[in-house]
Amino acid sequence: MPELPEVTALAADLNTRLSGRVIDRFAVLSFAALKTVDPPVSALSGMTVEGVTRHGKFLDLAAGDLHLIIHLARAGWIRWRDGAPPPPTGRPARGPLAARLVLDDGSGIDITEAGTKKSLSLAVVRHPEELPGIARLGPDPLADDFTLDVFAGILSGQGRAQIKGVLRSQSVIAGIGNAYSDEILHAARMSPFKPAAMPPEQIARLFEAMQSTLRDALARADGLAASELKSEKKLGMQVHGRTGEPCPVCGDTVRQVIFADSTLQYCPTCQTGGKPLADRVLSRLLK
Repeated sequence: MPELPEVTALAADLNTRLSGRVIDRFAVLSFAALKTVDPPVSALSGMTVEGVTRHGKFLDLAAGDLHLIIHLARAGWIRWRDGAPPPPTGRPARGPLAARLVLDDGSGIDITEAGTKKSLSLAVVRHPEELPGIARLGPDPLADDFTLDVFAGILSGQGRAQIKGVLRSQSVIAGIGNAYSDEILHAARMSPFKPAAMPPEQIARLFEAMQSTLRDALARADGLAASELKSEKKLGMQVHGRTGEPCPVCGDTVRQVIFADSTLQYCPTCQTGGKPLADRVLSRLLK
């Protein structure tokens, strides 16, 4: 799933390619992905793209007085197409293609979603805040006003909630998902099941780990095309997605905990005092 660094890079890449261009049409091929009906997608035709930005993990393509909002979810992606798309066959669409934006010269973007579990979402709105997912977003962790004091207040308000879940909650902090929460906690040398309310010195350590992890990932992704972002993200991971491999910091074996719909990875030596976490949904560190 693309998270804050990748969505930021995607927005920058698309902004360069699309700004000032005229939309010929926007075609939705996976109708379950479309979450709005008014304005219709046909209203984008003839609009000039004014820019592409992001809100948390949402991409926001502004065109005229409308916004095309894209959430790529777990398996969605965007591919740039230099030439005109192939002509329609008249048969129902199959495969990963969910939507297609065509510019006035035939080039454009294909929005795809792999796998059978479809959760990619598309919306055409007049204001981004019309979407509940955007309206309830928490603060952006890389915003200038996201200070250590703001972060401390957020953690205090979460009480005994597990810090892994707090970092992933989009209504608490926008843009961090499963992968970067693993990386942030590894950099902070902190258990994923640690309560959010913690001493000031630990809050400062976690805040620094969050800032450095996200900013380093942003720097690696800066200037990359969409086609290069997935591999760059994977290469930059220290523990996430590396179960069974040696931790690059201490050499211990990276372990995982499996949940109903996701997994987390961690290093026992770096994060849990050498003790493995029980691999069940309600796991917590055995003291």
